Amino acid sequence: MGCGNKELLALYPSPSTLYPFFYALSALDKIFIYAKNMYRVMKVIKLLAALVLLLPLSGGVVFCASAHNLGSSPPRFDSTIMLQGFNWSSWKTSPWWNIVESKAGDMSQAGINLVWLPPSSDSASDEGYLPRRLYTQDSRYGSSAELTSAITALHAKGVKVIADIVVNHRVGTGNWADFTDPAWGPESVCSDDEWAQGKGAADTGKGVPFARDLDHTNAAVRKAITAWLAWLRASIGYDGWRYDFARGYGSKYMLMYNKATKPAFAVAEIWDDLDLNNTDPHRQALTDWMDSVGGEIKVFDFTTKGILQQAVASGEYWRLKDAGGRPSGLIGWWPDNAVTFVDNHDTTVEASSSKSWPFPSDKVIQGYAYILTHPGIPCVFWSHFFDWGLKNEITKLAGIRKTLGITSSSNVNIVHASQDIYAAVIDNKLAVKLGYQSWDPGSGWSLSVQGNGYKVWSKK
Repeated sequence: MGCGNKELLALYPSPSTLYPFFYALSALDKIFIYAKNMYRVMKVIKLLAALVLLLPLSGGVVFCASAHNLGSSPPRFDSTIMLQGFNWSSWKTSPWWNIVESKAGDMSQAGINLVWLPPSSDSASDEGYLPRRLYTQDSRYGSSAELTSAITALHAKGVKVIADIVVNHRVGTGNWADFTDPAWGPESVCSDDEWAQGKGAADTGKGVPFARDLDHTNAAVRKAITAWLAWLRASIGYDGWRYDFARGYGSKYMLMYNKATKPAFAVAEIWDDLDLNNTDPHRQALTDWMDSVGGEIKVFDFTTKGILQQAVASGEYWRLKDAGGRPSGLIGWWPDNAVTFVDNHDTTVEASSSKSWPFPSDKVIQGYAYILTHPGIPCVFWSHFFDWGLKNEITKLAGIRKTLGITSSSNVNIVHASQDIYAAVIDNKLAVKLGYQSWDPGSGWSLSVQGNGYKVWSKK
């Protein structure tokens, strides 16, 4: 386990664990007695200090800097701008794949280079989240041929494509569990599933009541899922994965699938409850999950989404700065692995779900002014881009991000974060203001774009 994301932890030792330090001090004393070269002494002191700080002793002293701040691992400088290529009702416009293909040029011109498509397998639900026959790629979104044609068109415009992977659960072809294509028996269903006929092991995550929870401890199930994912890459043309409901099964199994299929991009959905008055535990949980997969799979930054929409709705922009002066969402701790977003198919009112959690509709563009100027990997929602009349503004913001080289690893200097105003300078070459109070970065800057409740400047 890592030490988490506090600036400094000091866990006091039991007496027995101090012995190694006594030996270290004795060795240091000898060094001072016998060393004839002060340079060599200083080198040894630095080495011993590094050992004390970086090699924690079991049960003893541990001094741990933040595990996921900007300086803790090599920055990736990822310039990806992502688009969620559907909304909750997209299946009603069939074939949806043809619509996606027709918009490939608009995506490319806006600087979008990654698109997330809805579940493309045959499903018992129109939206695709009750997978039935995995290898059958004819769905309410269109035919397999239309899907591959859309992916080909996107690739031609320099846009990679990730599939929505739903493998926590599955439904049968004729009833709850008569699985076909591929065929699995009751041993593939968790023993504690509501079906009560599952012969697999207990669920390794959270269960769902509307489908059969799959047993990922079963080697045959894992082999079949891995083979299907490999087929999606080789035969359909997908470049990567968006893993649905990652809390549904153990993260180590997802990591197995990811390592076996080597996606160009992988992100997981982890939607935990957020306490706006105590947000650190929320982003800590996201960080802990990513630690469990060695940082190989990103997550959607639900922490930033919740804080940001509360801030713009009420003018409480102070929420956007944490106690350490960093952004208060996941992007303040692990920006390279944080996929930021304003809304998605589940959070919008049109989803009509119990967890609907929409961004204030009159402040949506402020949300994009924030995520498109800040670190992390921004994800634009289809409805906002193509249906709300915001395409030109979002395109301008995305263009500034690309032109100035703002990436997932960019540095944020928060200048103001108080009631009714937020202002920050990014990489010392972009400045952004949210809210309706007056502020500008001063001389040497030029206003690049402005809109309802935001302004963005570029360094001259």
